Amino acid sequence: MILTGKTIAEKVKVKELVIEPISEEQFQPASVDLRLGDHFLTIDEHVNGILSLDKPAKYREIIPQNGSIIIPPRSFLLATTKETIELPNHLTAFVEGRSSIGRLGLFIQNAGWVDPGFRGQITLELFNANSLPIELTVGRRICQLVIAEVNEEAEGYAGKYLNQKGATQSRIFKDKDIN
Repeated sequence: MILTGKTIAEKVKVKELVIEPISEEQFQPASVDLRLGDHFLTIDEHVNGILSLDKPAKYREIIPQNGSIIIPPRSFLLATTKETIELPNHLTAFVEGRSSIGRLGLFIQNAGWVDPGFRGQITLELFNANSLPIELTVGRRICQLVIAEVNEEAEGYAGKYLNQKGATQSRIFKDKDIN
């Protein structure tokens, strides 16, 4: 069952769910808006000859100028939410881009579910599908977090992104795949 904005606000108020910092204006009918943080990473194309799932990629940090960042056409960028979240073991979440921003050609996602028990900032994958640059302002509402109950208490997330802060590079190389 997806939680309403009212239920999310109540759970935040009693600290059953943590979303910090948060303001009343962020609560929507069935989600909560999250804002763009101030940390960005991009894959360093001058250092990486090829990207592999078996070893770390090299990234470079991008520092926002005057509180904004420009994403060039057809470019990929990692960003972070301003908010830090903590989900209890009976709630899960997923990130959706805001429709108004998607209509400008900016795809916003978080690869996969936000598992029960996750704590940290959410890394966002941004892709400018447009032929024009897109300017984003730090602190602007960028995506929405949809929160749902799981059918029973889950084992809490203990993966490689627990407690992440800032835009966090891929850690796929740490996976132990089953062959």
